[in-house]
Amino acid sequence: MRVYLESTGCRLNQSEIETLGRQFERAGHTLAETAEDADLCVVNTCAVTREAARTSRTIIRRLNRASAGAPVVATGCYAHLSPDAVRALPGVQRVVDNLDKERLVPLVLGLPEEIEPFDREPLTREFRPGALGRTRAFVKVQDGCDNRCTFCVTTIARGPARSRPLDDVVAEVTHLAAAGYHEAVLTGVHLGSYGHDWGDRAGLRTLVEALLSRTPVARLRLSSLEPWDIPPGFFRLWEDSRLCRHLHLPLQSGCDATLRRMARRTTQAAFRELVAEARAGIPDLAISTDLIVGFPGETDDEFETSYAFAREMDFMKLHVFRYSARPGTAAARMAGQVPDETKRERSARMLALSDEGGRRFYARFVGQVMPVLWEQVAGASPEGFCNTGLTDNYLRVTLDAPDVLTNQIVPVRLVRLGDQALVGERQAGVCVGEAKGGVSR
Repeated sequence: MRVYLESTGCRLNQSEIETLGRQFERAGHTLAETAEDADLCVVNTCAVTREAARTSRTIIRRLNRASAGAPVVATGCYAHLSPDAVRALPGVQRVVDNLDKERLVPLVLGLPEEIEPFDREPLTREFRPGALGRTRAFVKVQDGCDNRCTFCVTTIARGPARSRPLDDVVAEVTHLAAAGYHEAVLTGVHLGSYGHDWGDRAGLRTLVEALLSRTPVARLRLSSLEPWDIPPGFFRLWEDSRLCRHLHLPLQSGCDATLRRMARRTTQAAFRELVAEARAGIPDLAISTDLIVGFPGETDDEFETSYAFAREMDFMKLHVFRYSARPGTAAARMAGQVPDETKRERSARMLALSDEGGRRFYARFVGQVMPVLWEQVAGASPEGFCNTGLTDNYLRVTLDAPDVLTNQIVPVRLVRLGDQALVGERQAGVCVGEAKGGVSR
């Protein structure tokens, strides 16, 4: 059977869809590149905002049309929260909620469930770099969340926090590296809580130390970390140059009054101190964040306070979200809902601030030579192929070259700042600290 996989939403969803792909292949099936070629379509949905839920519905309808009626299996947060609405969509044969997602493949294929879900991870990596357009491997290390942020539907959709056994993660990353992956990205709903469910408050640090000492992966990247999860001394981990110099620290608001209504466990002062410590300990660190505009009760003064704090923090990138009321959350019942037009205006200002900060951060590196992991070819030019990739501190780089560089780590001189990326010029030699991962040259 040919199976087409598609995901929308967060990096965790991406990690899960890749895991499902490996499991289908191990069961003897093949992955289709397009829905038109598929006998079965699997969609990992998202519900973090109304727009995400709408996108999930659109994807399911599109796949039903494109696949000429091949059955659709829907899973993920939107399918979990609104199963009846999803079942009513055209082509949907089955809805698998988040609690059963790790058993999706045996459930769909009618296979016996002889071992625990986490143990079904393959011991070899059939899913080679470049599958699903990715040369970075997203590794799910935990699921669920015990926070109670008033705006967030994820706790409802994902359940309580639970961590994957450390040795399982080490084994997967080891095999990813053996299969040719040079970067592993650790993902989870609440990544910083790794190990808390079995009493290890320093679980994430323990995991990172184990991966750096016990695996040969050339690069290890952390996805989103809640600011209050980072213990003292955590940034000393970056003394190992394989740990990527990028932190995504979701703030959600730069105003203490708004943060209290959100039930976020941080303040301006605490976040400012954390960022200062991180930048002091990790040279050339990129810091990005999430910000919500138009949260219930957000006055003009509160927004201006949040905007000013975001400017002060000088983020490399802001992921800006207009507040979206999600059923079952405390914020959906709050007074002071902000008009949509006001949300749009505030979002536009924050996005402009993000562009400003991004260009300022990128400009700092013009003239430097940095290793780039090339992800894909974005087109063609008179010089050959338009390669695009990322430095370890999350700078997007393009390079026109006569050869395809996908899944290589290559030293590049960053010669100028383009519209949306730095333009690179290839340098000779192997990148220091990267050859351990494999194919850079």
